[in-house]
This record gives sequence, C-alpha cells and structure tokens, in this order.
Amino acid sequence: MSRKVNGPNRFRALGQVSLGALLATAGTGHLTFQRQEFRAQVPDWLRLDPDVVVLASGVVEIGLGSALLATWKQPRRAFVGGTVAAFFVAIFPGNIAQLVNHTDAFGLDTDTKRAVRLAFQPLLVAWALAATDSFRVLRNRRSA
Repeated sequence: MSRKVNGPNRFRALGQVSLGALLATAGTGHLTFQRQEFRAQVPDWLRLDPDVVVLASGVVEIGLGSALLATWKQPRRAFVGGTVAAFFVAIFPGNIAQLVNHTDAFGLDTDTKRAVRLAFQPLLVAWALAATDSFRVLRNRRSA
C-alpha cells in the first residue's frame, strides 16, 4: 500500500531523494573519476594518507546517500538526516583548507570561488536536517 505525499512532505521527500542521489554520486566520484580532485581537499595537517581519506569518505557518502534514499520512517529518518548534517560539518575543514592553501579543484580556481563554496556548506547542513524533518522530531523528543 503506497502512501500519498502532500504539500510540505512532498518537498521534504524531494529534498531527501535529491540529497541522497547527490551524496551517492559524489561518493562514487571519490572512488573513481574525481579521486584526484578530492585528494586536493584533504588538509595538510590531517596526518592520514589523503587517498585513504578520499576512499573512506567516498564509502561514507555512498552509505549516507543510500540511507537517505531508503529510510523514510521516523525517528530513523531524522537520525539519518542528523548524521548527514554531522558529516557535512566534519568535512568542512577540507573546504577551509582548500581556501587557505589556495588549492585548485572542482573548478574552484580563485579564492573568491572557494570562499563562496564555504558559504554553501551550512546550507547543506540545513538541507539534510530540513529534508528529513529532523528539527521537528528533535523538538518532539525533547518535549516528550
């Protein structure tokens, strides 16, 4: 039996599916054709092999993208959204490193372009939380 999705729920569902597909695609890029570009974002201060970081984060992105595409019942859906948001926060230092080190990757070949990209990271966090209705679920759990 399928459930009809209306109004704001339709937009959340579309947002969740879109973000899931985006993460799965980006994760695939980590493992294949964009591997070198992603290596350029691994901060120098991170004392791990950049290739291992890129491969591991690619696997994580595929897993998170798949979880977004497959998880629709609350509160698990909100947990997935929160985990995706936390992942976006965790990878933010790589974006900062790309700006600070003036590293060209993904067509970000000026500091202005790299700085604009930084501004979008909080939007990705908000997208993950809003699409999975994490705000409401967390608020309801706190008041319960």
